[in-house]
Amino acid sequence: MNDEIFHLTPHDVRAQEFGRGFRGYAPVEVEEFRGRVAEELDRLLRERAQLEERIRGLQEQLRSFREREKAMNDALVAAQQLRADAKAQSEREAEAALREAKTEAMRVLARAEEQERVIRERFEAAQRQFATYLANFRALLERQLGEVEGLQASAQARAQLQVERGDSQTELVLKRKV
Repeated sequence: MNDEIFHLTPHDVRAQEFGRGFRGYAPVEVEEFRGRVAEELDRLLRERAQLEERIRGLQEQLRSFREREKAMNDALVAAQQLRADAKAQSEREAEAALREAKTEAMRVLARAEEQERVIRERFEAAQRQFATYLANFRALLERQLGEVEGLQASAQARAQLQVERGDSQTELVLKRKV
C-alpha cells in the first residue's frame, strides 16, 4: 500500500474486522489492541491538530514579527534619511551663517579701517594745528620778548638820558639857584 493513499483513522481501526482462521489470534487480545491503537491514534490526531493550530499561531506570529521588522527597517531607513537630511540642512545653514558672518566681519573691518583712517587724518591735522599753534605762539612770545627788550632798552636809554639830563638839569637847577 502507498502512504499517500492509505489514511488510517481511529474509526478505521475500530471498524476493522479480521477473518477467523484456524489457530488465529486471540480475539480478546486483538480487540483490546485495536482499542489501544484507536485511542493512541485519537490522541496523536488531537496532538497533531493542536500542533497544527500552534504552527498556524506561530506562523501568524512570525508574519506579525516580519511585518514589525519590515516596519522597523522602514522606520530605521526613514530615520537615517531624516538624519542625513537634517545633517545636510545643518551644514548648509552653518555655511550660510559662516558666509554671512564673514561678510559682516568684512563690513565691520572696512568700517573700522575707515574710522581709523579718519581718526589718523584728524590726529595728523590736530598735530599740524598744534605745531602751527606752537610756532605762532613762539613767534608771538619772541615778538613780545622783542618788544619787552625794546621797552627795556628804551627804558634804560631814557633812564640813562634822564641820568644824563638829570646831571644837566641838576647843574641847571644848581646854577639857577646860584
